[in-house]
Amino acid sequence: MNRQPVSSSNVRSVGYDSASSTLEVAFHNGGVYQYFGVPSTVYAGLMAAASKGRYLHHYVKGRYRYSKVF
Repeated sequence: MNRQPVSSSNVRSVGYDSASSTLEVAFHNGGVYQYFGVPSTVYAGLMAAASKGRYLHHYVKGRYRYSKVF
């Protein structure tokens, strides 16, 4: 999945596959996670958020099934 670099102290890059509604997040610590069943509106909100880490914490983590890729 292609990810876009983002300006964040915690998040390195973010990608989204609209066909499968999969959000992929790479963190500066090296971890890469995929979150499944994420609506495109949540992805758009993440990309527009001033704080990517805060947005992830409030709107993604604990709400969607996920898998650690790396």
